[in-house]
Amino acid sequence: MSQTTNDPRLLRAPPKRPIRLSWSDERVRGIVWQLLVVGIVGGIVWWLWSNTVHNLEVRRIATGFGFLGREAGLPIAEHLIDYNPTDTYFRALLVGLLNTLKVAVVGIVLATVLGTAIGIARLSRNWLLSKIAGVYVEVIRDLPLLLQLLFWYAVLQGLPGPRQALNPVDGVFLSNRGLKLPWIVWESAHSWALLAFVAGAAATWLYRRTARAKQMQDGQPRRVWPVALGLLLVLPVAVWWVLGAPWTPDMPALRGFNFQGGLNISPEYFALLLGLVLYTAGFIAEIVRAGILAVPHGQWEAAQALGLKPTQVLNQIVLPQALRVIVPPMTSQFLNLTKNSSLAVAIGYQDIVSIANTTLNQTGQAIEGIAIIMLVYLTISLSISLFMNWYNARIALVER
Repeated sequence: MSQTTNDPRLLRAPPKRPIRLSWSDERVRGIVWQLLVVGIVGGIVWWLWSNTVHNLEVRRIATGFGFLGREAGLPIAEHLIDYNPTDTYFRALLVGLLNTLKVAVVGIVLATVLGTAIGIARLSRNWLLSKIAGVYVEVIRDLPLLLQLLFWYAVLQGLPGPRQALNPVDGVFLSNRGLKLPWIVWESAHSWALLAFVAGAAATWLYRRTARAKQMQDGQPRRVWPVALGLLLVLPVAVWWVLGAPWTPDMPALRGFNFQGGLNISPEYFALLLGLVLYTAGFIAEIVRAGILAVPHGQWEAAQALGLKPTQVLNQIVLPQALRVIVPPMTSQFLNLTKNSSLAVAIGYQDIVSIANTTLNQTGQAIEGIAIIMLVYLTISLSISLFMNWYNARIALVER
């Protein structure tokens, strides 16, 4: 039978051994090498900076970002915000940034939709559809992107003039001046209707998530489409009607030598967007195809044994599992599309690179101009990476 003791000498914790630093310790070597690498990199950065400052002083080249407040005198054909040549260089660069985002955001959405459709088509049992998708992927990926941009720009420039413009649908005109589409004169009521649509989309997502959670509890399916129809269609239309927004679209019409009214998509923007979307979609198609093939075939057989249709199997069983394979390389393609938009300078589209190059040529602030371009693309790339990493972590399959 064991006995307890109250002797404080026996209850006292054993003395700690002194920590000995030895080169044989892996942790010590790791810390030393990291400090050494950081010191070398810091020394190189300091030398480059001091050397650059010295060379600028010797050549009497002004530095700093004070030029951003000066008048630009730079005409920009396309701008999402109000701009005229008397504005500052800062506003001109802001216009270029918005033009870059206009290409990147729209291009990512269209390339994802087109690439996903082509990737699924390559796996189709229809022989003709599968072969056409395969030829598209093999051809489009083997042609340099710059060559494709120049090709599409040449095709658009070869279209007839405004008076002989192609008119496939009423209100739609395609000429060497670009694509003209019906549009609306934007007012504050339209902004409120758009805000209602965004709120309805968020509410629809929450309701869909709640309905699925309840279905997992009681097994009773709940229809989401009536709620989605009311939130995504009825609510924005009601806001539109109550606030009195105009319903009549602004139709483009020929006035003299060009069209007036409607939405104008310039040939430069159209060629750039078309080339980027078609080129990137070829790579996305292969990513989607590989992700679908990565799902075990037994998943298809089990879903079909339950009586699910092929579209239901693809949308509800296969694609959710394939996303964990698709998302990481898809992120790289989104980044490539954004960075490839800098080729816009080859066809005359004024993005951030084009405007920054013109700015540094006018002001002589080459280092600052290049730094602005690097900062813009670094910020956009990091934003895309953060969002896609968050999405990838959210859809990741958790094994229990």
